[in-house]
Amino acid sequence: MLLELTRWLEQLQGHFGLFNYLTFRAILGALTALAFSLWWGPATIRYLATLKGGQPIRKDGPQSHFSKAGTPTMGGALILLSIAASVLLWADLRNKYVWVVLVVMVGFGLIGWWDDWIKIVKRDPNGMKSRTKYALQSLLGLAVGLFLYTTANVDAATTLYIPFFKNVALPLAGVGGAVFFVGIAYFWIVGFSNAVNLTDGLDGLAIMPTVLVACALGVFAYASGNAVFSGYLGIPKVPGAGELVVFCAAIAGAGLGFLWFNTYPAMVFMGDIGALALGAVLGTIAVIVRQELVLVIMGGIFVIETLSVMIQVASFKLTGKRVFRMAPIHHHFELKGWPEPRVIVRFWIISVVLVLVGLATLKIR
Repeated sequence: MLLELTRWLEQLQGHFGLFNYLTFRAILGALTALAFSLWWGPATIRYLATLKGGQPIRKDGPQSHFSKAGTPTMGGALILLSIAASVLLWADLRNKYVWVVLVVMVGFGLIGWWDDWIKIVKRDPNGMKSRTKYALQSLLGLAVGLFLYTTANVDAATTLYIPFFKNVALPLAGVGGAVFFVGIAYFWIVGFSNAVNLTDGLDGLAIMPTVLVACALGVFAYASGNAVFSGYLGIPKVPGAGELVVFCAAIAGAGLGFLWFNTYPAMVFMGDIGALALGAVLGTIAVIVRQELVLVIMGGIFVIETLSVMIQVASFKLTGKRVFRMAPIHHHFELKGWPEPRVIVRFWIISVVLVLVGLATLKIR
């Protein structure tokens, strides 16, 4: 929106050409999202508190969590509104990838909002039926995967790349390739949507890794959209993907603004509306810039949390025994006696390391 205005003003005064630079608009996007998040935060929390619901607390969970009962949830709406406002202001709205990610964010956000609304307003702790929730996620994930495949205008946009190997790539052409591509897109979008949601169990635990991964994906998006950098680094060149830098920066800004209120002890929780949407967005951006496997590395915290739940369920059904004291795994460490802030910060540190390993794939090929 503002980009078009600055392009018109550039004809009158050349200094406005600065707004054509992706890096400059990314910085503005991050700062704008941060400002919106901090500005709207107090009013949003006050409104959510009037719903008198609060995040449901598991009765079999750590006793330290009982004091969290009544804390407002659905705070993810603050993140999504801040991101959307910033992106609409600073991104190039003629770019299809910007709109794809916006649609994913809004779509999964609405699914999460519905789930939260049933839990909080309708006072049903089970929320939306799992089958309904998963069906809606699947429908949206498949639709996005199919759209990305059918509108791809370069081979690189539909090729599976293996990190750490320069010349290892799998072109996904033909009917079989299309099915494989859509399947990958589906699993990454829906999978990371639910993975972030599972991770969002402690104050600030999910939002900081989300910010870190978004920043790293922004680096990949910038390089993929630039012919010089993509050629030099040996990564897929995807025309138009560079514009997602603004989106990634907005996620980082809005996420840090939310962390201001979500840090221990949290004044507000993200809820499904934020976790489902942010996870789906990360998965979508990774698919667009062809870095699905790198996302598994950088988002390792989300992967570990999800695997811990899968292992726990499988073990209990097959043997009647539990591998962890409680799943997801962050609760396991709490029940071992770790204070909540220690679990959170250590998981953040692990996330930083994993993101750096993911970024290293830019050169180690």
